Amino acid sequence: MIELPLSKEEERLGREIVDAAYAVHRNLGPGLLEHIYEVCFCHELSKRGLSFRRQVSVPIVYDGIKFDEGLRLDVLVEELVICELKAVETMNPVFVAQLLTQLKLTGKHLVFLIDFNVPVIKQGIKRVVL
Repeated sequence: MIELPLSKEEERLGREIVDAAYAVHRNLGPGLLEHIYEVCFCHELSKRGLSFRRQVSVPIVYDGIKFDEGLRLDVLVEELVICELKAVETMNPVFVAQLLTQLKLTGKHLVFLIDFNVPVIKQGIKRVVL
């Protein structure tokens, strides 16, 4: 897998996303449901002047047929960066495979896996570049 350098805009968005995740975790802490973190995370993004879409449906093309019931992205920031949000007790290795699949199917280069159910948010943020 060859990692391409990110654009300055992708790097800037990455910093803003991490900052938003820190703010949410600092204010709420661990132990809540994923959708609560998603709403608050998106509020933090909007406070930073970032556009986003929640629960973005991505069609899948398989065997020459387009299926609208494909992939769902938790949050897509500025149409450039995918954020997959979790609030789980244990991180499953399949989550990273999910991130790589999201990048391949969308043509994006940067995705964040953010697990809010951790004592220290730094432990819950994984950045994947493709």
